[in-house]
Amino acid sequence: MDNLEERVSEEEILLEKLEPFKIQGRDKRGRRILRIIGKFFPARMMKGMGGGESAMMAYLEKRIFPELEGKPFVVVYVHTYVQRSDNFPGVAALRSVYEALPPSVRDGLQAFYFVHPGLHARLFLATLGRFLFSAGLYGKVRYVSRLEFLWEHMRRGEIQIPEFVHDHDEELEHRPLMDYGLESDHHRLYEAPVMDSSASMHSLRCIS
Repeated sequence: MDNLEERVSEEEILLEKLEPFKIQGRDKRGRRILRIIGKFFPARMMKGMGGGESAMMAYLEKRIFPELEGKPFVVVYVHTYVQRSDNFPGVAALRSVYEALPPSVRDGLQAFYFVHPGLHARLFLATLGRFLFSAGLYGKVRYVSRLEFLWEHMRRGEIQIPEFVHDHDEELEHRPLMDYGLESDHHRLYEAPVMDSSASMHSLRCIS
């Protein structure tokens, strides 16, 4: 038991250091923003330690949920450079975390902005998403193929976007075929999704 508690504590410290989850400012409608940077999530380390899911929930319960309870909020999830071996925890783990959210937090989720989803993620969500995630979450996802579309909903000074995301966004502007899986981005990304959308054709046009 002591060893498990020690591992959980180590994982919580790791999450605090990397800050994959962070509450930052408000969107243009005054709702709180929960920013999630997929690349910063230490999936491989946490799987190796054991008890990773418990540590993640403990971290969220201490650092994130208290600031969101009973309040409307949106999630900005940045999928840029998420790779299966390093920073993707798995669909089952993410689903279990969502299902474990307190009702006072879950009911406040207004929208889920999925930045840089890629073609595979969109297709996965359009075909299997409705079977893997609850109906309450299904229609809240908004795909954001470029940061310029994110700023239509967010106040620029309210949320910090890492420089590597801006760099990738610029690369996509010069190599648009990467959006459709017709050109490699040289990072061999694992385009497994986190959430899903009910409007697949809308999503394929990359309109948030």
